[in-house]
Amino acid sequence: MGHSFRLLVSITHIICLSVQFARVSSSTDPDLIYQLLTEQWGLAPPHLVVALVGGDELAQMKPWLRDTVRKGLVKATQSTGAWILTSGLRFGITKHLGQAVRDHSLASTSSKVRVVAIGIAPWTMIHNRDLLLSAKTDQPAAYSTEDLPHGAVYSLDSNHSHFILIEEDPQRHGATGDMRVKLLKHISLQRTGYGGPGSFEIPVLCLLVHGEPKILQRMYKTIQNATPWLILAGSGGVADILVTLIYRGCWEAEMVQELLLDTFSGLHSTDVTSWVKVIQRVLDHGHLLTVHDPEQETSELDTVILKALVKACKSQSQEAQDFLDELKLAVAWNRVDIAKSEIFNGDVEWSAQDLEEIMMDALVNDKPDFVRLFVENGVNLGEFLTYGRLQELYSSVSEKSLLFDLLLKKHQEKQVLLASARTPGLPYMEIGDRRPRFTLHEVSKVLKDFLHDSCKGFYQKLPAERVSKGRLFHSQKDLPDLDQVCENPWRDLFLWAVLQNRQKMANYFWAMGPEAVAAALAGCKILKEMAHLESEAESARSMKEAKYEQFALDLFSECYSNSEDRAYALLVRKTHCWSKSTVLNLATEADAKCFFAHDGVQALLTKIWWGSMTTDTAISKLVLSFFCPALIWTNLIKFSDEILQSRGGGEQFAELDSLETEKALLLSDEDPADSEAAGNPADQSCSQAWSQFLLRRWKRFWSAPVTVFLGNVIMYFAFLVLFTYVLLLDFQPPPPKGPSIAEIILYFWVFTLVLEEIRQSFFTDEDMNILKKFKLYVEDNWNKCDMVAISLFVVGVLCRMMENTYEAGRTVLALDFMVFTLRLIHIFAIHKQLGPKIIIVERMMKDVFFFLFFLSVWLIAYGVATQALLHPNDPRLDWVFRRVLYRPYLHIFGQIPLEEIDAAKMQADNCTMNLQEIITGTLPPCPNIYANWLVILLLVIYLLVTNGVLINYFDNQKEHLSLLTYTLILCIITSASDFFHSYTFQVVQGNTDIFWKFQRYNLIVEYHSRPALAPPFIIISHLSQLFLSLIKKTESKLEHLERELPAGLDQKLMTWETVQKESYLAKLERRHLESSEERLRSTSSKVQSLLKIVGGFKEQEKRLASMETEVRYCGEVLTWIAECFDKSTLKCDRDAPRAPLIMKPVTIKNEIPFIQNYNVKMFYQKKALPFMPVCFFSLF
Repeated sequence: MGHSFRLLVSITHIICLSVQFARVSSSTDPDLIYQLLTEQWGLAPPHLVVALVGGDELAQMKPWLRDTVRKGLVKATQSTGAWILTSGLRFGITKHLGQAVRDHSLASTSSKVRVVAIGIAPWTMIHNRDLLLSAKTDQPAAYSTEDLPHGAVYSLDSNHSHFILIEEDPQRHGATGDMRVKLLKHISLQRTGYGGPGSFEIPVLCLLVHGEPKILQRMYKTIQNATPWLILAGSGGVADILVTLIYRGCWEAEMVQELLLDTFSGLHSTDVTSWVKVIQRVLDHGHLLTVHDPEQETSELDTVILKALVKACKSQSQEAQDFLDELKLAVAWNRVDIAKSEIFNGDVEWSAQDLEEIMMDALVNDKPDFVRLFVENGVNLGEFLTYGRLQELYSSVSEKSLLFDLLLKKHQEKQVLLASARTPGLPYMEIGDRRPRFTLHEVSKVLKDFLHDSCKGFYQKLPAERVSKGRLFHSQKDLPDLDQVCENPWRDLFLWAVLQNRQKMANYFWAMGPEAVAAALAGCKILKEMAHLESEAESARSMKEAKYEQFALDLFSECYSNSEDRAYALLVRKTHCWSKSTVLNLATEADAKCFFAHDGVQALLTKIWWGSMTTDTAISKLVLSFFCPALIWTNLIKFSDEILQSRGGGEQFAELDSLETEKALLLSDEDPADSEAAGNPADQSCSQAWSQFLLRRWKRFWSAPVTVFLGNVIMYFAFLVLFTYVLLLDFQPPPPKGPSIAEIILYFWVFTLVLEEIRQSFFTDEDMNILKKFKLYVEDNWNKCDMVAISLFVVGVLCRMMENTYEAGRTVLALDFMVFTLRLIHIFAIHKQLGPKIIIVERMMKDVFFFLFFLSVWLIAYGVATQALLHPNDPRLDWVFRRVLYRPYLHIFGQIPLEEIDAAKMQADNCTMNLQEIITGTLPPCPNIYANWLVILLLVIYLLVTNGVLINYFDNQKEHLSLLTYTLILCIITSASDFFHSYTFQVVQGNTDIFWKFQRYNLIVEYHSRPALAPPFIIISHLSQLFLSLIKKTESKLEHLERELPAGLDQKLMTWETVQKESYLAKLERRHLESSEERLRSTSSKVQSLLKIVGGFKEQEKRLASMETEVRYCGEVLTWIAECFDKSTLKCDRDAPRAPLIMKPVTIKNEIPFIQNYNVKMFYQKKALPFMPVCFFSLF
């Protein structure tokens, strides 16, 4: 091999490009050239090699041909890391290809999709090649490119990145072409893959454009190496000759000679004969030849290239391994249609092992259609997805994605902890590796931030021993075995896709996975959280537009319409894939208000709200029984389970094997076994049955959430009455005279409220630390209100107990009474009309602060200006604040003291300029009347601005024009809501039903978990629970909202949900097919198919024209033979057959007459084989 140098190419002294070249002899081993390209020059092994053949002799090209090469070829190769081999000379088709490569390089931002153009040219055809001889290894040569006319030498094309310059043997012509053939053969034997070398053979294809006859010999040599060729029809030269012969299907040597002479007029007859033989040999390998007509076909060039490679592969083998490189190209180009029609058409038998590596590539590169195709053709995710592959998928996320930032943050936190603890750990960052190697530990931490307890234990083994508190996660022994298959592959891939916001991929995994309702809500939660963290607006918008909440809602609607009881079970069932969380838990985490507004969810909540009582129980009956408990044992209130028993049991649940038990699990307060024992009177005495009946009704009535709510409301009103009585009538002096008995009762009452708040915050069923429980408790706004009320009460009581802070204590308690009274608003949330209004007020109180800021700025500006003009030297600080803030505030409502502002109405005898009198308060200071006109002008402007805002409200609310005495707070809220934030009101008001139902769920859950007794009697429940917890584990009331179903029933319920999901997806698909866009696409596809059919008529016309020519030739020959026999003396032993009666001349295209009514006689050809009859018949 010759020397290798660097070449500096200067284009008209405007831009400088550094490219590399090597001058080699024609006898160089192609393996050395390949090593030069890949090892010394650092080119990555290609996934495809396209050799551009011909076209260099075209000085002028048709526009479509230039576009096909410039756009189609570069587009087809840019996504695969392909190499394009050309002549490298700045002329003809190579020049246009180089320009396309340059444009792509300038537009591309990634080096991974760079198109590599390699020129292989003979040394003797290079213009100014002497300049290259001066190049040294450490010093590039200056080479200037020029556009030269067609001739013997050309400049190198500067848009190529690498050149192989062949020094040919003078006695051996065509050495450069032979080198190209050998290099292509060598490259086709190399192997490459997704993760490195050694997976698939590199596919090689030659693209023929135009071409001189000398290309035929090179073409035949490459075909002998099983290299497929793609021929561009209409490009002229040898390409059109081959296309014509391929279309005709049959040919003769004379016809081929005629085509050659017509196309290349300067050919010698001996050369024509040799070229005809070469053409015949080439056409004998028709399976390696593919024709593409860009003017007639609508297929893209990448599609045609892929079909050509598959066509060539099918002709050689039917083994799946031989199709992997073509399948790889299909994945790279995302042409699932070609993969279905050409590769997965039933001709090749695929195994799961054959598709594993390509499956990983489709997952990493976000090709959901191929993932679906591979799953349909043998890939079993249960065996394919191991924890190692899942970890590899997370490690391959894009560095520009939000998930990468989140994983990197967790990885860095882990490294900091390991460094601070000095704990030896595994190297998560390889030396020289810029990307961290993420593990499933970081993934579990990220999921924990989004899903909290719904992903507890994801990707972690339960340690054999309890891990000591504070121990760092410094090894992978708590992680699952990386070679172990994932327990829930569909769920794991769904989470992986959702975390990367790959919605189409995630939708497929959701459709294929179990527990679809719960999975959709989990995806909704993740995307909502990520939308708040995403800095890129487009990604955040796509996350917000994800329809997983709608998927959950629509699928649950499908389930609810099929079976209400099963749908109820679906809501409260503990899931297996989401750490025992229920659908309701996940919907709460995802803030899925629309899901809670569904009729099925509300129906279940209504059942839970009323407990064992029927849902149509009148409120009046409930209140009556509350104050007169004896009515519980009458028929005034009916219980649903007793009604079912009277009707003959749970016949409506007979469709499921044991849904009669499920109803008890869902809606009963008792264990099914206890209910069965209680319902068997034969084993019990009359007194025992009666006592159990009394106890059961008593327990069911008082444990119902609606009864608990009613008791808390009544007792809270009693608490406020007691608080009011103490503040107004019985607030005694500090000890020893006070406090009174009523006040001590009030203290005890608040003490029981504190105990209940402690129970709600810390003594919950969630398995989490105390700090996390307190954090969740504080996140609720009403809990914050309770904390403020209790804190103020404690401060007020402590102050009132001391003589010097007695009045301050009473003041604090008075304010605290307001906070306790505002707590009543939470009780109204259960009301359908008042509940949404609470949210409206809450949101507008947040928005109104912006309006208050604007108003306060204008108010302070006016107040300070008027104070400086009227009372510049008033030393009384309290009066300064009063005139700066309070007086402008009163001006808004028309309270304007003109005697203090207008000089014409001021009375000088009622004021003083004596500073001592002013400080003592004997007389007010006299106003400054200088520039009094400016004070009046400022007043007018101030009133115009402030009242303009209020008038804007009254213009839109004319029914309130009489309410001109609104207080300031009401005016600010109403005017601000209309002037600034009317949209907030409209949005909330328009979704009244949704907001109310979501609020109702939270209230029902709260009172469902509360003890039956209300404060102050709730302390009895607390003491009983404490006593029972010491004896045995008490049953949690949350078990009515979270149910662990029996294994058989649970499996049947999951099967039923899967069936409903398939039905829902079928409806979605049908709706999609009936949409306007899909109909338009289908119509467009049919039109394209029709165009293809019409385009095929041209081929039929060509064949018909060829047949007409042959028929005309046969007719002329037969006419000549008939005339010869008619003039001949030879006679047949019998007369010629009689012609039909009706004989008309028949003509076909080009007016070719058929022979009519010739008398032909049979004779024996004696000079040939004897007894061989030769007979001609009449033609017509």
